Amino acid sequence: MGHFVKRRTLIFQLVKRDFQQRYVGSAVGWLWSLIHPLVLLASYTFIFSVCLKTPPGTGALTKDYTLFLFTGMLPWLLFSETVHRSSGCIVEQANLITKTMFPSEIVPVSIFLSSLISHMLTVAVVVGIVAVVLGHVSPMLVLLPVFSLLLGLFAVGIGWVAASLQVYLRDTAQVVAVCLTFWLWLTPIFIGEEQFPKSVKFILALNPLAYIVQAYREMLLGTKMLPLADLAALLGPMAAFSVGAFVLGGLFFRHLKRGFADVL
Repeated sequence: MGHFVKRRTLIFQLVKRDFQQRYVGSAVGWLWSLIHPLVLLASYTFIFSVCLKTPPGTGALTKDYTLFLFTGMLPWLLFSETVHRSSGCIVEQANLITKTMFPSEIVPVSIFLSSLISHMLTVAVVVGIVAVVLGHVSPMLVLLPVFSLLLGLFAVGIGWVAASLQVYLRDTAQVVAVCLTFWLWLTPIFIGEEQFPKSVKFILALNPLAYIVQAYREMLLGTKMLPLADLAALLGPMAAFSVGAFVLGGLFFRHLKRGFADVL
């Protein structure tokens, strides 16, 4: 029990330090965590909605492309930031890891939790915008902690693999960045699932982020609770992907961490 409490305290300290260091010396501080996604949203909206006039799709929960895009981008931003930052976190903490009995596996966890703070602030803004523009708040919102947890398990699992490989193969972080770019465009964020060609739709079934993006749109834009069958169709695959990635990523990290001190 004492070991668990120490781990929890250490994670809390890492999250606090990470969140503070990201905005140290900044004039507006944590507001940058809202400004960055809003600017990204405005850029993508201008290209896809104004220039290309891309519709949300026939199955979309809203005809407002900005809301359609932003609700899809929210989980992606949390996932990609966690994985991308995790890929270099062990190398960046080399002095700490090589000189103490530091539990290095908690670093990607702290990165996710730090990013989750900014994520929750942005979600709160989106909920307010949806309430004003669409005139309702989705009852599905009560399931946000469940899907955020599943997204966290998946992101941390992938982050563990990337972080441990980066210790031995210093090109890993660059490979991760390239893979995330491809992954972004293979996820139904900018267009709906029905707009993907039939020949590549099998990719969506194998893409965990496709399920989480759909879930976020239901939680933020929907007007009613999904039937249990539809909810299970989202939760089931996402839970399998998340738990699988978390367990396998943890085992992979635990195996490779034995040589961290020698390589770092």
